[in-house]
Amino acid sequence: MMHDRPTLDADDLESIGSSLVAREGWVVMHLFYHLEYATWDLLGGDIQRKAKTELTQLVQEIRAQDDTQLLTFGMVSPKADLGFMLLTPDLHTAHAFEKQLSLSLGPEILSPVYSYLSMTERDEYAVTEAQYRERMMDAEGLEPGTEALEKKMAEFRGLMEREQARRLYPNLPEWPIFGFYPMSKRRSGEDNWYRLPFAERQHLMEGQLRVERRWSEKILQLITGSMGIDDAEWGVSLFGHDLADVKEMVSAMRFDEAGARYGEFGEFYIGLQLSLDELFERLDL
Repeated sequence: MMHDRPTLDADDLESIGSSLVAREGWVVMHLFYHLEYATWDLLGGDIQRKAKTELTQLVQEIRAQDDTQLLTFGMVSPKADLGFMLLTPDLHTAHAFEKQLSLSLGPEILSPVYSYLSMTERDEYAVTEAQYRERMMDAEGLEPGTEALEKKMAEFRGLMEREQARRLYPNLPEWPIFGFYPMSKRRSGEDNWYRLPFAERQHLMEGQLRVERRWSEKILQLITGSMGIDDAEWGVSLFGHDLADVKEMVSAMRFDEAGARYGEFGEFYIGLQLSLDELFERLDL
């Protein structure tokens, strides 16, 4: 028998909406499930149609919340069947939505196979104003206090504000290919990332940034932080139009020194971003 899913009305959301909002950034949850087809087939057509309607309504309700995004994926390969990526400001609402999604097609229909919890965060290794000012003075011969230098600095500040806002409060695209993997930095013997001076770590991360920029028009990469939150230290989400671009960009990242010497990577998941109607058809629900 199918049980009605738990719901949150507007008063419920308002009552918990500000209690666990972080100082900055959003909660990010990656949720991957297997479909238990044997149990699904036992429900019968009327209950199956009701379950799909309720999941559709739930997705619409979640997406209607302020500063909240919910992406839906058909997962490629038998690792998982269905995937969600949820971004929302408050940990309470993230928790409630995750429980609702897990039960959305009925008990014992969606079986969790993998989840990852992280937060959007600033770029720790971004070039500082002082570093950029020095570079402009050295590279272009600009003098301190001149209008030309101050114009460059104003442009730099605007660029950095936009970039940090993109990382903290991203607007994710509806691109068809989705990839996710967790990663950490190695802390073994001579290859201990956390014993390196900050300047050296920053220099190494600039190499990674150069690789990312080569694919900036083809791949959107969102790195979210998970130290103290989940098993690895970061989660990496990729969005693209061509699977070859994803493969080539990740390969280039791993051959770069920061990845080759200090990177440790978890299991990789690939999905296709689909509407719910497409997802129901693809999954034969």
